[in-house]
Amino acid sequence: MKQVYNTQRLTLTPVNENDNEFITQLVNTKEWIEFIGERNIHSKSDALQYIKKLIQTPNLIYWVVRNKEDFTPMGIISFLKRDYLDCFDLGFAFLPGFYGKGYAYESAQFVLIEVTKFSKHKKILATTLSHNSKSIKLLQKLGFVFQENFGSDKEKLQVYKFFQKQ
Repeated sequence: MKQVYNTQRLTLTPVNENDNEFITQLVNTKEWIEFIGERNIHSKSDALQYIKKLIQTPNLIYWVVRNKEDFTPMGIISFLKRDYLDCFDLGFAFLPGFYGKGYAYESAQFVLIEVTKFSKHKKILATTLSHNSKSIKLLQKLGFVFQENFGSDKEKLQVYKFFQKQ
């Protein structure tokens, strides 16, 4: 799988240590904390440690989505194998200033097309909280369908599945 991708408006690059300021900003947004969870990243050092952990994690690809014109980081797309899911999981998060402009759809759709070129990735999953209506709407627009509820009463996730069209 290629490491750097370009869409019509975006460049997707693997996360690296130079992304520490952006990652600090992203993981401290109200939406990240509410829907993904507190990561306790409040300094450059914290962000560097987090990024190093991401880079070293097997079965995880973490792209920073950037504006192609000025390379401004806007969000992330992740593709990882979670222990509790039987297939790889697609994830996304964007800074609030970039909501509603189609960037998440454009980048996630591109990654779906790329990863489903590999026979082992014909089925892709995505998880979200039931009250994350923006993510659910995007997953449905991408072609994901609800599969099941998963988890404890404290944190019940909704699992969505995507099958590559033959």
